[in-house]
Amino acid sequence: MKLDKNTPRLLGLVQLIVFSASILSNLLLTSVVGSGNISSILVNISNNITMMRISIIVELITSIGIIFLAVMFYIVFYKKYKIISLIALGCFFTEAIILAISKIGAFALIPLSIKFAEAGFPESSYFQTLGDLLYYGIDRQLYHIHMLFFILVGILWYYLFYKTRYIPRIISVWGLLAVGLISINVLLVLYNRDFGSIIILFLPYMPFELFLGVWLIVKGFNSSAIRATKTEITQA
Repeated sequence: MKLDKNTPRLLGLVQLIVFSASILSNLLLTSVVGSGNISSILVNISNNITMMRISIIVELITSIGIIFLAVMFYIVFYKKYKIISLIALGCFFTEAIILAISKIGAFALIPLSIKFAEAGFPESSYFQTLGDLLYYGIDRQLYHIHMLFFILVGILWYYLFYKTRYIPRIISVWGLLAVGLISINVLLVLYNRDFGSIIILFLPYMPFELFLGVWLIVKGFNSSAIRATKTEITQA
C-alpha cells in the first residue's frame, strides 16, 4: 500500500475508534461490576446481563481495531524501520489476542452470576471462588498483561514518530511520557491487584490519544518529513 495523504487520516480514524471503544467498554464494565466484593460483583452482573454483554462486545471491537492499527503502523514505517516495525506488529497482535482472550472470563461470569442468583446468593460457596478466578484471575489479570504490550507498542510508535518527524516532536514526547506514567500503574497492579487504577497516572494519556487521532485526520503527516524519508530509502 502506498503511503499517501489518506494514510494518516485512516490511521487517525482507527485510532479514535479504538480509543472510544476502549473507554466505552471499561465504563460499561465498571458500571456493571461496581466496587464491592466478588459476591456483590456477581449480584450486579446478574442484574445487568445486557450491559455486561455489550461491554464484552465493545471490547472485542477494540481488539479488532488494534489489529487494524497494527497493519497501518507497519505500512507507515516498515520501509525504513523494518525490524522495529516487525517487533511492533508482533506486540500489536499479542495485545489484541490477549485482550480478546481476557473476555472469556467475562463471558463465563454471566451464566455463573445467573446460577448464583438462582441459588439465592449464598454467602460462602464455590460461586465466590469461581467468580474470583474468572474476574480477577482471567478477565482483569489478562487485561493488565495486555496493557504491557500496549505500553511496548506505544513506546515504539511514538519513538518512530519522533525519529521521522511525521508529527511534531512535542506530540511524540507527550506520548512517550504519558505511556511511561501508565507503565508505573500497570506494573503496580500486576504486582498487587489491590493497588487498583491510579487515575492521575492515566490523565496525561487520555487526552493524548484523542488529540493524536484528531491531529492525524486534520493535519496528516509532515510532507517534508515524508519526502526526506523517501529520499533516504531511495539512496539506501
